[in-house]
Amino acid sequence: MNIKNNILETIGNTPLIKLNKITKDFPCTVLAKVDYFNPGNSIKDRMALKMVEVAEAEGKLKPGGTIIECTSGNTGMGLALAACVKGYKCIFVTTDKQSKEKADILKAVGAEVIVCPTNVMPEDPKSYYSVAKRLAQEIPNSYHFNQYDNLANRLAHFESTGPEIWQQTDGKITHLVCTAGTGGTITGTAQFLKQKNSNIKIWAIDVYGSLLTHYFKTGDIDMSYVHPYISEGFGEDFVPKNYDMSVIDHFEQVTDKDGAVMTRRIAKEEGLFCGYSAGSCLQGLMQLKNSLKKDDVVVCIFHDHGSRYVGKVYNDQWMMERGFLDVKTFKDIVNGRVGKKLVTVAPTQTVADAVELMKKYDIEQIPVLKDNELLGSISEGGLFQKIFSNPEIKTAPLENVMEHAFPVVDFTTPVEKLSNLITKENGAVLAKDEKGDYQIVTKYDVIQSLTK
Repeated sequence: MNIKNNILETIGNTPLIKLNKITKDFPCTVLAKVDYFNPGNSIKDRMALKMVEVAEAEGKLKPGGTIIECTSGNTGMGLALAACVKGYKCIFVTTDKQSKEKADILKAVGAEVIVCPTNVMPEDPKSYYSVAKRLAQEIPNSYHFNQYDNLANRLAHFESTGPEIWQQTDGKITHLVCTAGTGGTITGTAQFLKQKNSNIKIWAIDVYGSLLTHYFKTGDIDMSYVHPYISEGFGEDFVPKNYDMSVIDHFEQVTDKDGAVMTRRIAKEEGLFCGYSAGSCLQGLMQLKNSLKKDDVVVCIFHDHGSRYVGKVYNDQWMMERGFLDVKTFKDIVNGRVGKKLVTVAPTQTVADAVELMKKYDIEQIPVLKDNELLGSISEGGLFQKIFSNPEIKTAPLENVMEHAFPVVDFTTPVEKLSNLITKENGAVLAKDEKGDYQIVTKYDVIQSLTK
């Protein structure tokens, strides 16, 4: 029988998957090391278990002890899995930049989560680095793992990630592309691969707002390069000790937007539901495409799973609010109808009045308003049925025959969502514009916008 003794024995041996659509114009083979196949859905399971094993061997983590770590979420998950199996408590300190899903997942596996502000310096008492250090000093029988400076981090990738990639590519890998955060993944993997073949190129992907790229190029820690960024899981405002810059050949920076957009493309075009850093990793490679040759074999590290980001990168509203998503909205449709005003009727007007308006403006849907308050609606189909059954109804007030009010949405609602609201029974959707006036979008408006 092939049985694992516990969940920790399933860590590693993740698949290497060829990318086909996004990289179809590349001159070479591009492969993704998809590490969300780990039990905690990220590559951090590898280093978390290794850090625990090393801490146990060194006597720093004792039975019944408390694991303390500052984490963007994924390292915490790996540590929590180890704690579940080995009987430790966990307290994780994270930042308010990280997705809510990450904190909820950590709580689900029994961890306590403390959220700290993102936009403070590392030495600030409120930073998640400082809070983790303080807790380790205050809580008896606890140990702060400090993944940034804990060299067991990169050792895990030297012992597992590097050898797996070498074996899976039959030693033919020519380039490793990886986002740069704590430095553990890229450094440990690179150290192993460079030992096997010193000609393998190691490309680190960074984000604008991080100081790592400038440090790599100059050796200077210049805080003027540091500014807030939205990308999660990589980039730093200091240089962790896990880095060995001598094994890295190039640093490439990507924008928050480009990384987010590429993340969504990977899911839609390759069927790989990955996290934010995977999109940034592949975007960085796209920017370096002209440096590749026909026989190159490129391996990109896709660190974690998209479930961590359903409220962010995979949420249309979140993307639009940050200007990351160029989609047509209710507002775009209205702005494309310059000079056309919304035709409305009052509840005291007659059915004949509504019919006349429909003929005059060649429309099928009219909202019923009183003092800009939405009361109901009139549709051509609904009036036809009523008039056919009772011709005398033409003189009746609309308040006696009106149908239910059209749905009201936000003025920036994407067109794709509007199409779900417009049905056979409901022919239009309303929204208030910046002036507070109602605007209307019908099924014909949606069809036209999607076919332009």
